[in-house]
Amino acid sequence: MLWTISLSPTPIWNGDGAPSGEEVRPGGHKPDGRAEGASLGGEFKGAGKEMGRGSGEAAHEMKKGKPVASGKEAGRRFFTMALRPQTSWLLFLNLVALAAVVEAALAQTGSTIPNVETIVAHMAQARAENRARSRPYVVTREYKLYGKERQATKSQVVADVTFVPPDSKKYTIQQINGSGLGKMIIGRMLAREAEVTKDYGATDISPDNYDFRFLREEEVSGQRCYVLELLPRRKDKNLLRGNIWVDANTYLLRRTEGQPAKAPSWWVRDVRIALRYGDVGGMWLQTASEATAHVRILGPCTVVSRDVKYKITELVADASSAQTNFLEATSGRSLRQRVIPRPAK
Repeated sequence: MLWTISLSPTPIWNGDGAPSGEEVRPGGHKPDGRAEGASLGGEFKGAGKEMGRGSGEAAHEMKKGKPVASGKEAGRRFFTMALRPQTSWLLFLNLVALAAVVEAALAQTGSTIPNVETIVAHMAQARAENRARSRPYVVTREYKLYGKERQATKSQVVADVTFVPPDSKKYTIQQINGSGLGKMIIGRMLAREAEVTKDYGATDISPDNYDFRFLREEEVSGQRCYVLELLPRRKDKNLLRGNIWVDANTYLLRRTEGQPAKAPSWWVRDVRIALRYGDVGGMWLQTASEATAHVRILGPCTVVSRDVKYKITELVADASSAQTNFLEATSGRSLRQRVIPRPAK
């Protein structure tokens, strides 16, 4: 921005709306010596003091034989000092206006971050609504077991997991490739998953089991999330100490990462778990996981799982017929519907 200062006489407008013909001179005085205004006079008074101080310095320099500033330079210093208070006020007003614009923009976009208590309360509501939408399903899940190096798969296991609301899970291992160690490790993981489902209240990410601390905002898969720290309220091998990523719109979990609050076994240590979630036929479910650990004798191990296919069952009955709808979902594809008629009597 370019500021222009005019030193030409300025007409004064009288009460009738016509210029009076009087002019204002530097210092805030009219030709007859009357003061134009105390405010402007005060600003130039400060500049006058500066000029007086400069005159003393000039006299001192003349005694030493040093050249002194010309009259034009002294005048320039005078007007610079006179404008300094006005410039400071203009800068202050600009900052206030900018702050108001930023605040209005934040309010308009709705990006204000709620406190952690509000986030946790919305999470509880979203979890209850999601649980109410639960339906029976069968998921085909693929597991891969790796050793120290991730290039080679030591074992691959395919299992079917059947869930019946609200708390029943059963599994069947369908296929095993590679080392039999994979069947043993993954079998134990599935057995624990079924056990936890029977008492899901003891492991829910809720104030009954955790304290929470807000960390930051972050994007996950293009969605704005609140990152909260999980602080287990007791030492339990089924609770995690780590972080969760909560969708800022739905308040459902998008990611969980951490380590067990208590070592699950003497055989394993340095366990790290990462869980991913997604929509499956209107239900928000865990769809992928990765667990790393150091197993005694065997060394580092990693187990990666992903859900390959879902069959979601819905019982539909009316006065004349009954049938079961199977909704099939494969990874990365939409649901397809098949109808299986009721068995003949």
